[in-house]
Amino acid sequence: MHPTGSGVAHSFAGFVLTGGGSRRMGRNKALLPFGDGVLVSHIASCVRDAAGSVHLVGPPPAYQHLDFPVVPDLYPGFGPVGGIVTALSASSSEWNLIVACDMPGISPGFLALLLEEAVARGAECTVPRTPDGARHPLCAVYHREVKAKLARAVEAGTHRLLAALDALIVHYYPVSETGRLVNVNTPMEWNTFQNAAR
Repeated sequence: MHPTGSGVAHSFAGFVLTGGGSRRMGRNKALLPFGDGVLVSHIASCVRDAAGSVHLVGPPPAYQHLDFPVVPDLYPGFGPVGGIVTALSASSSEWNLIVACDMPGISPGFLALLLEEAVARGAECTVPRTPDGARHPLCAVYHREVKAKLARAVEAGTHRLLAALDALIVHYYPVSETGRLVNVNTPMEWNTFQNAAR
C-alpha cells in the first residue's frame, strides 16, 4: 500500500512508540485489549500495511511476545523525542512513519495518504493538523535527515516534542476528521473511544 511517488523510488519504514509509564491510564495502554489482540498490535499492523515494515520502540521484554520486532529505546524515560531519535537511528529508510501506540482511530489508508503527502511536500517532517488547531506529531512522517536535530534536542533536555519541532521544517497536513487522531490517555478516554466505535 505504501506510495512510490511520481515514478521515483522512495524508501519507507514504520515505527510505533510504545509509550511511557501510562500513569494516567493506570496500566500499560499499549497492551489494552483491542479487537482480537492488543492496541499496540492494531497500531503496528496499520503502520506496517502503510509503510511496508514496522518496529516497536520500547523495552523488548514487555513486547517480545508480540509478532513484531522491538527496538530498545536509546533514551528510556525521556519521552517521545527520544523515541523518535531511537526510531531514526534504527532506520535506513528515507521516510519514516512514526505513530504512538495510543491512537486507535488510525487506518492503513490514512497513514498511506500521510506518506504520500510527505513525499509530495518534501518537508523534514509532515504532521497532521485537525480543524481544532491541534497538531499531531506522534502520527507523523520524519525524514531520516532530522535525526541529528532531534538528537540535539534530547541533549538539550527538550522533552516537549512540539518544542523540538521548532528546529525542523514542518509541513502541516490538514485532516478534517478529528476522531481519526484521538489518543487515549485515561480510562475515561478509552471508554469514550470504545463506546463511539460500537
